[in-house]
Amino acid sequence: MAAVEVNFDGLVGPTHNYAGLAIGNLASQRYGQSVSFPKAAALEGLAKMKLLADLGVRQAVLPPQERPDMDTLRQLGFSGSDARVLESAGKTEPIRLAACSSASSMWAANAATVSPSADTTDGRVHFTPANLTSQFHRSLEAPATAAMLRAIFSDSECFAHHPPLAGVQFGDEGAANHTRLATAFDSPGIELFVYGRQTSDSSRSVPTKYPARQTREASVAVAGLHQLEERAALFLQQNPAAIDAGVFHNDVISVGHLNVLLVHQLAFADPSAISQIRERFLRHCGEELIVISANAQQFPLADVVRSYLFNSQLVSLPNGSMSLIAPAECAECEPARRFIDETIAGENPIRSVHYIDVRQSMRNGGGPACLRLRVTLTDRELARTHAGIFLTPRLYDDLVDWVHRHYRDQLAPDDLADPLLLEESRRALDELTQLLRLGPLYRFQR
Repeated sequence: MAAVEVNFDGLVGPTHNYAGLAIGNLASQRYGQSVSFPKAAALEGLAKMKLLADLGVRQAVLPPQERPDMDTLRQLGFSGSDARVLESAGKTEPIRLAACSSASSMWAANAATVSPSADTTDGRVHFTPANLTSQFHRSLEAPATAAMLRAIFSDSECFAHHPPLAGVQFGDEGAANHTRLATAFDSPGIELFVYGRQTSDSSRSVPTKYPARQTREASVAVAGLHQLEERAALFLQQNPAAIDAGVFHNDVISVGHLNVLLVHQLAFADPSAISQIRERFLRHCGEELIVISANAQQFPLADVVRSYLFNSQLVSLPNGSMSLIAPAECAECEPARRFIDETIAGENPIRSVHYIDVRQSMRNGGGPACLRLRVTLTDRELARTHAGIFLTPRLYDDLVDWVHRHYRDQLAPDDLADPLLLEESRRALDELTQLLRLGPLYRFQR
């Protein structure tokens, strides 16, 4: 049965702001407490989606979560009316207010880990929402993410949903540390699970400057929940030195698509990791994997983090070639630009590059690949997915108009305490669920 990869991009929410909450994310920390531009951010994200759709890639939309998260603020001890809660939090705990106002669900690569039906023993697509326990503001997303995925992929004959893993030992960051490689979308593939630490083994080296977010225990648990064959799952430790350099997720230092792996020399702790991936791919998929590796001397880790080249998207085009969807910062970074030019000129399927402007996201540490969750679907599964979230020219125009009518041009840190921002956000989300035909998705709608 034919299959296709669908990019589900997170819509940037109305409270997009720079609070500098993400420890180990250098861009997030650099721009913390500066003025953000929510309208520009949402329009940049939509423009990226339209580019992919125009290139012939199947594109869908994931709605933002409700923010500020008033329930969490009340659980933290603030009481009274919504306006009173926001005022009190803004005066006494502005960092907590910023965390409860974060639009970080826009980075859909952290929404969940997804295994396609070609890889699972029960022949269903499996979803496990990420618990994101390493960062408070992101840990708030898991329940709403689970509900959203169940609403979009509701057919139990095609889709299996697992609850987020529980406990810090099972810290799970979703698809940002997960890559599937295969000869074709509808063929069985191998799934790479990259972790930063193993809580049950203190002998392994770990980063010393920044936290390792993904645990091996979580990766193993997800692979088991998804009913993957033992030989189809490969567990690799991320290089601690890369994490300390600002590579907080594996998708900042490697990206894979079908039979191509674009990877930096210092991505993994084990120097033999790339050889292990090659061997596993050959044994399980029956073909040679195409590995395009960047040399650390020619492409230093500092430039990897500055350019976010490996947080580009690799996508298949209708003509059979692949294209790299890279952040505009890559064109401005000489080592990154040189590596891209050499890659396109080389003997591999990547024949083109599109540099895109997602600077509002990049200033919070999220590039093109962070903004999307990849879901491989057969024709049957595609037909049973909620249709209202697929991007069409009409929906794109409607969403652009929706952003222009509901989003603020600028947002300063103090603006998060404005009760009007909460009202504006709820009006926007209420209308969005109608545009996407999703029904009452948010608590305030019930």
